[in-house]
Amino acid sequence: MATGSRVMTEYCEQVNPRVLLEMRRRRPFPDMLRVQESWVAAAEKRALLWLAARTPEWIGPDHLTVLGLVAQIGAGACYALAAQNRFALLGVIVCLALNWLGDSLDGTLARARQRLRLRYGFYVDHMVDSFGALALMGGLALSGFMHPWIAVGLLVAFLMLSIQSYLATHALGEFRLSFWRFGPTELRILLAVGNIALLWRPAVRLFGSDYRLFDVGGAVGLAGMTLMLVAFTARNTLRLYREERI
Repeated sequence: MATGSRVMTEYCEQVNPRVLLEMRRRRPFPDMLRVQESWVAAAEKRALLWLAARTPEWIGPDHLTVLGLVAQIGAGACYALAAQNRFALLGVIVCLALNWLGDSLDGTLARARQRLRLRYGFYVDHMVDSFGALALMGGLALSGFMHPWIAVGLLVAFLMLSIQSYLATHALGEFRLSFWRFGPTELRILLAVGNIALLWRPAVRLFGSDYRLFDVGGAVGLAGMTLMLVAFTARNTLRLYREERI
């Protein structure tokens, strides 16, 4: 809670005065380092700058954020509809493309027009991502192409990775947009390719048994996300321990 220009933590007794000095010095949002090292990051940045320069003035970042959320909810709805008609998977691909446009272009447009609202944008974008992930995984759970428990596991892993990323942003001033060269765009591409594969062959044969394609892909994805979560949590914990030795 703020009191004048100071916060309550500044009135707390500090055993180590350097901790208080660091609390006053570090402000994650103004000096936040964005880490984007995904495979398509360079090409994606060029495309987004090209689109931002040609976006009509009446379209603002908030419009694009809403587009991204609606598109991801639409992708979840199309997955649910695919239980009755497999060709609804094509609608998922269209929604994923629109989600990329809205979710990726909103921040670029705000920066290009010098209309950044750092705290507002950070909070809204990532709450939108959370609701969108819930809709997408919910649709997959209802689609019949993935076991509901695998969809739930993927949702939990996504939210845990998100929590790890947000805590690192606050504690380290480093906001990571990709993990081991994989970011949201790569995941959308993999999901779109998987949808096309579902239209052709919804099951695969492994070790003499048939499995749903998305069950196999989901299990691999869940294992990878769990490994990322453990690895980055351990790395950040060790880094913070070394930086704040008593």
